[in-house]
Amino acid sequence: MVHRNAPLTETGRLRLARCVVDDGWPVRRAAERFQVSHTTAARWAGRYRQLGVAGMGDRSSRPHHQPRKTPAEVEAEVLRLRREHRIGPLRLAVRCGIAASTAHRILARHGQPPLAALDRATGEPVRRYERARPGELIHIDVKRLGRIPDGGGHKVLGRAAGSPNKDRRNGAGYAYLHTALDDHTRLAYTEDLPDETAPTCAGFLTRATAWFASLGIRV
Repeated sequence: MVHRNAPLTETGRLRLARCVVDDGWPVRRAAERFQVSHTTAARWAGRYRQLGVAGMGDRSSRPHHQPRKTPAEVEAEVLRLRREHRIGPLRLAVRCGIAASTAHRILARHGQPPLAALDRATGEPVRRYERARPGELIHIDVKRLGRIPDGGGHKVLGRAAGSPNKDRRNGAGYAYLHTALDDHTRLAYTEDLPDETAPTCAGFLTRATAWFASLGIRV
């Protein structure tokens, strides 16, 4: 994959190199023609002479020698401690005598997910999409939110001046957001309702089921 800031694509590099090597153009002329530096033109012409078309691709920027690379036995110890004790980079760094950033890079390099994504009891990744088909399981929840009337609440008006806002008769009070979420597709249906009594919840479930059915999801 060509670097996003590269002045030439692989095709452009090949055309430039062929102008120099096959057609005998001076390197400076080719650089001007393809709007790159003299050094860049010389580099691609040299790689074409040495490797042909195969040399026109990007090379890895990894250095040939890494004298400060973390020893393999230290990496193995980090992974062992993570697997057995399920601890994060900070505690791994203390136990292994390395920097926390080094421990983090080791975990990332070996594809270890964050602790928050693991089940603490088993150490296995948390499976968040359990159900095999839409409609097999619907999660239902009610979120109560305080309504903030025009002019602000108690943080703006003060406790005494803001206390009338608690009166539901003037449009304040609480909003009850009823939500039904399909476990497989993660589609959600939400309504802002005045309370969370049994009749209100039952009506919401009826409307939510009809909405899912309109999308082809049978609860």
